[in-house]
Amino acid sequence: MKNLFFAAFIFSVSVISCSKKEPVDLYSADSPKSGYDTVAVDSFSNGAVSVDVARQIRMSSQQYQDSVKKALKIQEDENKLKDELEKEDKKKAAEKKQKAEGEKSNKLPVEPENK
Repeated sequence: MKNLFFAAFIFSVSVISCSKKEPVDLYSADSPKSGYDTVAVDSFSNGAVSVDVARQIRMSSQQYQDSVKKALKIQEDENKLKDELEKEDKKKAAEKKQKAEGEKSNKLPVEPENK
């Protein structure tokens, strides 16, 4: 009887373990793809560049210099426009003030008539 239970147990374990399983897809189509190279580069190998050197290379590139100049030019243009707007606002305020003073001086004080 013990042998029968042992044989049934072994048979059930082998059936379960040998059943066809679906393989697990580690790289599914829905998984996000990295947009950069993920291969590790040894810091002592050929082509390896330190972070400081890479930063200096990027900063010295022509494209970076052009972008800095463009940003400064845009900032200067904005400052000029602000200055012009402030001058126009001051002129308008001065004209309104002069108009108000002119209207006050044009109005003569009305004296009530006593009969």
